[in-house]
Amino acid sequence: MVFADGRNKPAREDMAVASLHGGLALANAGLGAVHGFAGPIGGSFPRRTRDLRGAAAARHGGEPPRARQRAPDSAALRRYDGVARLLTGSASATADDGVDWIGKLVADLQIPRLGGYGIREEHVADLVAKAANASSMKANPIVLTAEELAETLRLAL
Repeated sequence: MVFADGRNKPAREDMAVASLHGGLALANAGLGAVHGFAGPIGGSFPRRTRDLRGAAAARHGGEPPRARQRAPDSAALRRYDGVARLLTGSASATADDGVDWIGKLVADLQIPRLGGYGIREEHVADLVAKAANASSMKANPIVLTAEELAETLRLAL
């Protein structure tokens, strides 16, 4: 893993390919709530990269459970399950397993919670308002209410 050994050239090459594939996927599929938060957070709390903040928020992504409640037959849920199978290597993985896998990865990479970047409860309302208007939110599989966005952000503090 390149995180453990930055001099590992094959791992660095793998990360470069993964980054390329991620960029291509995002350009073609849209971004969603995590990126919707990353922009306002990055603009309000300098000195750290947006990607780290996005990762900190991603571990608390509640879209699969919310989608299951609102649209149990949603194609997005099937896609979340498919991504979870790819991430975990398990043919029986579900979207929740994928969210757990991301949470473990974020912990393994020692990415701090959003509070570690100076984000506090008093910032939640402003960040939610900015994130709700971000163009990235248009690609979310379900529309999240302001209360749901605030809950997601609070869980990441």
